[in-house]
Formats: sequence, C-alpha cells, structure tokens
Amino acid sequence: MNCLFEGGQHICITCVIRYEIDPFQREAFREYAANWGRIIPRCGGHLLGYFLPHEGTNDVAWGLIAFESLAAYESYRARFKADEEGCRNFAMAHQRRLILKEERTFVEAVAGTLGVAPWPGEDAA
Repeated sequence: MNCLFEGGQHICITCVIRYEIDPFQREAFREYAANWGRIIPRCGGHLLGYFLPHEGTNDVAWGLIAFESLAAYESYRARFKADEEGCRNFAMAHQRRLILKEERTFVEAVAGTLGVAPWPGEDAA
C-alpha cells in the first residue's frame, strides 16, 4: 500500500464520517465538532477537518480523520474511548440530540490529489 506523506505524517486511510444533523442544532454541532479539534489529535488521529453544511442541503455534515493504517485507527479508537473529554462530548451530543444518523466509510487518497493548491493567476492553464 502506498502512503502519502502529508505534513510530516504518513496517511494511508481516511475515515469519512457523514452526519445527518438536526438543522436547528447547527451551532451546537459546531461546538461538538470544535471539541474534536482538541480530542482527536490527542488520541492519535490526523484531523483533516469537520465541515458544516453551507449551501444546499442543510442537514448533512462531515468529519475527516486520517491514519497511517487500520491498525493505527484501532489504537486511536482504544485511546479515544478512554478519553474523558471525548466521553463528555459524546454525552453532550446525545443529550441535545444533535446527530440523527452517523455513517463511517474508510477511503484512500489518490496520490497527487491530496492538498493540491490552486495555481496562481487566471492564466494557469
């Protein structure tokens, strides 16, 4: 398996989490996602980001977390389940009923396509 080198870290797989959220709880979901910004890296995940709906569908959000391997993901999950702040964040989401449905998919990036910046200027082509 070819891994990509991204910011000093090997990334072979990315966990894509698709959330169906209560659109009336958007700001509470923003708080929930922001909390993961501290928790996920501490537990060993390379957080690529959380994304709220902006235009179009108003009830779908995304979280992307990268790992070197499925074994690294399993180690992360063990640390994650034991993290006190993580447990509180899950409890908050459950109490407020922010998340209606959650799906996880594991994907691998195509080499040369992850984090490619736009070319400067209009005449880049």
